[in-house]
Amino acid sequence: MNDKLQKIILIVDDDDGIRELLDITLRSEGFKTEKVSTGKEAIEKIKKNDYDLILLDLMLPGYGGFEILRELQIEGKSAIPVIIITGKYMDRTTKDMIKMEPNVVEFIEKPIKINILTSIVNKILKKNL
Repeated sequence: MNDKLQKIILIVDDDDGIRELLDITLRSEGFKTEKVSTGKEAIEKIKKNDYDLILLDLMLPGYGGFEILRELQIEGKSAIPVIIITGKYMDRTTKDMIKMEPNVVEFIEKPIKINILTSIVNKILKKNL
C-alpha cells in the first residue's frame, strides 16, 4: 500500500449527506479522508494532525469556518490549502475577501459539482503529475 504517497484530506461539514458524498468521492479518487461535523472537532484534529488539504464549510455549529481559518494561522499550519465549500450565497466581493485568507485556495458553492471538485482537488494536490 502507498500510505506515504497517499494524501489526506480533512472534510469539515455539518451536513451528513455532504460529508458522505465528499468522503466517497475523494476515496474513489485515491485520497485518504477524515471527517468532522463541528468546528470544535476540526480544530482538535488540525492541532494533532498534518493534512494535505481541508474542505471547509463556513457555516458550522460552534466554531465557524472563519475561526478555523484563524486557528490554522495560530497553530502554524498556514501552508495547508483550504477549499471553502458553502451553501450560503456570497457576492463576488465577499468571495474575493475570503480568498484573501492565507490558506484559502478555492471557493466552491453548494450544490457541489463533483467533477469540478475532483478536478480542483487533484490540481491542488498534484496527484496526476
